Amino acid sequence: MNRESQQRMVPDDAYNRALVENVQPGHWLPPAPAPRYNLVVVGGGPVGLVAAVGAAGLGAKVALVERQFLGGDCLNYGCVPSEAVISAARIAAAVRDAAAFGVNVPEGWTTDFQAVMERMRRLRAELSRHDSAERLRKLGVDVFFGQGRFCGPDAVEVAGHTLRFRKALIATGARAAAPAIDGIEQVEYLTNETVFSLTELPRRIGVIGAGPVGCELAQTFARFGAEVFLLESLHGILPREDRDAAEIVKNSLVRDGVHVLCCSHSVRLSRNHDGILLQLESHGQKYHQVVDRLLVAAGRWPNVETLNLEAAGVAYDTKTGVHVDDCLRTTNRRIFAAGDVCSRYKFTHAADFMARLVIRNALFGGRGKASSLVIPWCTYTSPEIAHVGLTPQEAETKGIAIDTYTQPLDQVDRAVLEDQAEGFVRVYTKKGTDTIVGATIVGANAGDAIGEITLAMTHRLGLKKIAATIHPYPTQAEAVRKVGDLYNRSRLTPFVRWLFGKWLAWTR
Repeated sequence: MNRESQQRMVPDDAYNRALVENVQPGHWLPPAPAPRYNLVVVGGGPVGLVAAVGAAGLGAKVALVERQFLGGDCLNYGCVPSEAVISAARIAAAVRDAAAFGVNVPEGWTTDFQAVMERMRRLRAELSRHDSAERLRKLGVDVFFGQGRFCGPDAVEVAGHTLRFRKALIATGARAAAPAIDGIEQVEYLTNETVFSLTELPRRIGVIGAGPVGCELAQTFARFGAEVFLLESLHGILPREDRDAAEIVKNSLVRDGVHVLCCSHSVRLSRNHDGILLQLESHGQKYHQVVDRLLVAAGRWPNVETLNLEAAGVAYDTKTGVHVDDCLRTTNRRIFAAGDVCSRYKFTHAADFMARLVIRNALFGGRGKASSLVIPWCTYTSPEIAHVGLTPQEAETKGIAIDTYTQPLDQVDRAVLEDQAEGFVRVYTKKGTDTIVGATIVGANAGDAIGEITLAMTHRLGLKKIAATIHPYPTQAEAVRKVGDLYNRSRLTPFVRWLFGKWLAWTR
């Protein structure tokens, strides 16, 4: 790859140049391809990196093909830059609300959006060393940059090279989807792939889609001082989440100044001399709102169109992606797929563990199943929403009767002391047992707290075990233990209480 063909990150500053030098170095000279690889990985995001490094570490001959930047969405356009910016907005909100804690902040304090974004680019560049082409080379992975295309059932072409394989992994991820909105082709809009290139805070911004990305960034921009209009066609926000939890987050967004326009319909976009005109109807009211920038966060489409999958005999469709069985094997038994290109769980941590599954199944004849993975997720709004396992609706569909235990955070001392008492821990168990089938947490650091419940579900530990585990006081995680106490109290039936009373009376 020569320097002229190297892709750039915007803005072209020292941090982005350092990033690109790690994840798509302009001087990169690919190695001579091996006669045959144990594993060829197409896509250098989280799935591809974990699979390539893991397989090479076990002694496999591995090639990794990446058409753009190593690290994929997570490093370049997703988790890393978003959390850096969200954390800065969280600090801004804490300063804004400092008076409630007796901390006096001078009037007229401001945020520096340019400095926020520069900090993000600096941290992203530092973290990019872990995903660098040079590090992969040192770990024994042959790295090829360019568009990879299957040229047969056991071969991939890239940049004039043919890579033959015994097994291959499709890990090309997904991209932002453009919704079918009247006029969208006439306006310029941002997606997660371009929003982190901003260097100036838009004064007014429209956000289409109230899923995790839309809600996180709508709240973030509002906390920096932008006027934000969040559009969602469905009722409420975060449609995959517990309705009570989503309502708490919605109220928090509104307090931060976000205009939440759910049940939006008849949406039309157009340009005018002041910016982008949003025309829509929400809850019987018509809106004609001009914004300076528009962010589209309305779902993702799998990256399958350019892979020439027909030549490899791999079945796919453009909506759900590559078709795989529970072992992540495609219709070509040599080829596997994992991550956003084939899974409904479009999370970095899910991609990580799917990659580990592929290593076992593809290289060592394993039969590990993706359905056995217990996959939590978290939306990093304030408060956060985290979930793992089944929802009540999913449990009903599967014919699983459940009991529900809810611990409000306003009864957890640490949450009260930190003024973070709006929220709850809600756990679903198989009816009449302490076997956990799912849980939702809404509150500060919910993404950290859900890990304890995920551990319990993975290793089949019930609520009784959680209740018997000593937690330090005062902590937010104590709310999880209190749910265990709720379960124990539910076992204290009138008959058991009568027996205890008889025993205690007899022993007086």
